[in-house]
Amino acid sequence: MSTTDAKQSPPQDDVHLIVAQDEEITIEHHPEDWLAFAIFWSLAFIVFLQFFTRYVLNDSLAWTEEIARYGLMWVVFIGGAMVTRRNSHIAVELLANVMKPGPLRSTLLALVDVIKLAFIGLLAYVSVTITERMDMQRMTVFDLPMSYVYGGVAFGCFLMLIRQIQNVWRNARIGWSRPDDVTHQIAAD
Repeated sequence: MSTTDAKQSPPQDDVHLIVAQDEEITIEHHPEDWLAFAIFWSLAFIVFLQFFTRYVLNDSLAWTEEIARYGLMWVVFIGGAMVTRRNSHIAVELLANVMKPGPLRSTLLALVDVIKLAFIGLLAYVSVTITERMDMQRMTVFDLPMSYVYGGVAFGCFLMLIRQIQNVWRNARIGWSRPDDVTHQIAAD
């Protein structure tokens, strides 16, 4: 067989440029996931109810806007606990990604974890202080204290604090290095 015959032969059918493989997918269910899910869909129902009563019935319910606003606050802070658990808050990681694995990079990652822990701890403390102070103020439509609303914010902050403590503990046990450190780095050549 000559070289020209090899170039003109059709490619084999079993050769693929991209091979997709199914990976094992594990879905974790944590309490804050279910709570945020329930509040989110309750919020969606309330907003739909607000839309329906205002634009279809031409007689808006007064309480829907206020409850939707407060429900959104709860979803944000409880969702913050989900993001903290996954360690996927928005971050600037350029310096850590450029550094080579070693003690200096581990120290930087430890410092970032401790600063996040301190900030979330301060946030939890301030949220409790605000919740206590809002006990005398009442909601506009319902005759309930505003501390119920801010209690959800404080609850979300404490969930974030618990999840960040778990992150710091987990990262400290592995020495602030990921097994895939080399693949996540930007090579500075």
